[in-house]
Amino acid sequence: MEEYGLQNKAQEIAEKISGVETPVLGFVLGSGWGGVVEALQDCRRFAYKEIGLSECGVAGHAGNLVFGKLCNVPVVIQQGRFHLYEGREVFETVLPIAVMKELGVRSVVLTNAAGGLNPSFQVGDLMFLTDHINFSGKNPLTGLHPTDKYPVFVDMTKVYDAEMTNLLALAAERAGVRSQRGVYMQVPGPSFETPAEILAFQKLGADAVGMSTVCEAIFARYLHLRVAGMSCITNLGAGMEEKEIRHEDVLQQSLQREKKFCALLQEFAKIYS
Repeated sequence: MEEYGLQNKAQEIAEKISGVETPVLGFVLGSGWGGVVEALQDCRRFAYKEIGLSECGVAGHAGNLVFGKLCNVPVVIQQGRFHLYEGREVFETVLPIAVMKELGVRSVVLTNAAGGLNPSFQVGDLMFLTDHINFSGKNPLTGLHPTDKYPVFVDMTKVYDAEMTNLLALAAERAGVRSQRGVYMQVPGPSFETPAEILAFQKLGADAVGMSTVCEAIFARYLHLRVAGMSCITNLGAGMEEKEIRHEDVLQQSLQREKKFCALLQEFAKIYS
């Protein structure tokens, strides 16, 4: 990580955070998921700008690192992520994952809002990631020097932890959330896809498409963290329905399900502990 100064930067940020219990579980909250922090006990917020992280520049991403207990499990929540389409370098988008590792996190759950490509999906479904397609044009391990502890030739056969995914699926059932499983594709954004691109992505085997998550998952696996991923299907891909796709509507669809998402993660924490 030293080529980009990631390790030093992560250590500096971790040192600025005091008075919190060592988190074992980390969450990255995508568009519309931010309200989950309201379920925390003993909550402490650190604004990104206070600890040396850049501020978020996208609606729906508050820009806080939040600590607390979720059903007695010490957690850290990245309330707002960084995107490639903001003009950021890929190492900036994964820096919070490095910070979580420095803080003691062993497992991360990555969430996002995504467009559904699978015809059997409905708006409002939750999709658990079973695999991904990196169509972002970036890899967070590019340029990193391999070491014995952190080789860059990371095996990506099983990125998403099956046990964690099964626990999340059980939690979804208990919370009354309709869920699916499928392959997620990350594209650069920020423009939404064309109908022709949606057809191409479907043929490539993607079930949902979005503008985040994959690079974070790759980097988390590089750091030997267990990873699970969830997409809220906020719309269907271009050409699959007549409705115009707007970012405001994407946020609204996620926000409408905020309480259920919160209940799901609470159930997950109970099982995880």
